[in-house]
Amino acid sequence: MNLQSGAFVSVDIETSGPVPGVYSLLAIGACAVDGAEVFSCEIKPLNDNADPKAMEIIGMSLDALKEDGLEPSRAMQRFGEWLDRLRPTRGPLVFVGLNAPFDWSFVNYYFHRFAGGNPFGHTALDIKAYYMGVMGCRWSEATSSAMSKVLKPQLAPDHQALQDARFQAELYRLIRSRASQRLTRV
Repeated sequence: MNLQSGAFVSVDIETSGPVPGVYSLLAIGACAVDGAEVFSCEIKPLNDNADPKAMEIIGMSLDALKEDGLEPSRAMQRFGEWLDRLRPTRGPLVFVGLNAPFDWSFVNYYFHRFAGGNPFGHTALDIKAYYMGVMGCRWSEATSSAMSKVLKPQLAPDHQALQDARFQAELYRLIRSRASQRLTRV
């Protein structure tokens, strides 16, 4: 049984803080959930607003990104072109993320502000919520570390956008496999 239609794309981002528009999207990492296609870029910050704790966690420098990052419009154009190549003839592009509401909010804001619209539309799947539904567990039992203990992925997150997108894609595939096993037992 095919549990999905469309192109499922794992997306992870790094930001300078918690709110799009006030803080900047600094890096995008994405990969096809069931393929080898990958995308990544680093982006020039919109401003100097930065939560010191966020910057410490991601290990990035606003000054370095001002020099080496892509202009936001160019970054979103390139991301959109990459997504267009993944888009199936039928079915949507589905944004897959761990804490998808946070990541999707920045991606949505940047696509609308710099590229005229979001190719994902309002289509997003949160891995944490999906895990809770498949496993029948509580919110507190659906952290990435708790999921890793149960699912035993080969990859691990490291606050680098592309690596984290690949880790999330693996988690999603492992959860999907569990869901498929449960359906075949019914």
